[in-house]
Amino acid sequence: MPAHTPSRIVSLQPSATVILAALGELDRIVACTKYCRDVCPQISATNPTIVADSWTAQADPIIAARPDLVIAAVPYQEKAVSEILKAGARFLGLAPKTLQDIYTDIAIIAGAVGASERGETVISEMQAQIEAIRRQAPSTPRPRVFCEEWGKPLIASQPWVAELVEAAGGTFLAEPGQQQDPEKVRSADPEILIAAWCGAGDRVPLEKIIRDRGWHETSAARRQGVFCIRDEYLNTPAPTLVIGLHCLAAAIHPQQFPQAEGLRSITSVSQSKHEPVVP
Repeated sequence: MPAHTPSRIVSLQPSATVILAALGELDRIVACTKYCRDVCPQISATNPTIVADSWTAQADPIIAARPDLVIAAVPYQEKAVSEILKAGARFLGLAPKTLQDIYTDIAIIAGAVGASERGETVISEMQAQIEAIRRQAPSTPRPRVFCEEWGKPLIASQPWVAELVEAAGGTFLAEPGQQQDPEKVRSADPEILIAAWCGAGDRVPLEKIIRDRGWHETSAARRQGVFCIRDEYLNTPAPTLVIGLHCLAAAIHPQQFPQAEGLRSITSVSQSKHEPVVP
């Protein structure tokens, strides 16, 4: 391993861990978050120390890991950034919004660990898979899709998700990444509703949110177009987004694309009060 490349990395965000896995460089990670382990189970083989994430980072556990590089990504808190900087290691902070940003982040991390060529391959493969879905998706109709990353307050998914929805043959409703008014979403009458709540895995209570928001009469609810996609497949800005794209395609154009891993739907919207609530 060249002396100028980091050999002890602390990853404070799952996206960085997934990117390092795609680069074949997981063995450099000496500490990561519990969410990294959830998204990238193979990291457990290297037995990394578990530390807080970019939102709640603390200096002492980072210092104890003796890193020569700390990688974090939005969302940050000012206090957490201060703690990361206090640790004194080189710090790479990422803030992607678009797919192009994500490709750039992959290239930056690849360059940092001396794997630039592999990084270009990862980016090219990701782009090729997205383009393949784009070519396969029908040009018409393009259903209206509302995709949310959080429920209270209601927040639309990030810009890269909007790009993936378009690639999967849908039309993304609302301003990506911004808080939404549930009544305005109802009035826009989405034909597909997708919930991918940060940290909730696939446990979003679909029937409950439809009932509580009064969305029973939306086209999505009436036509069985209400879905949950696993959080990590849409909210982790890394190569795993390709899995999320397959989920989107299957939800938006089920006649064209097969059922995908990580996609869950409800076949009816009942008035049941027993739908589980995510803590």
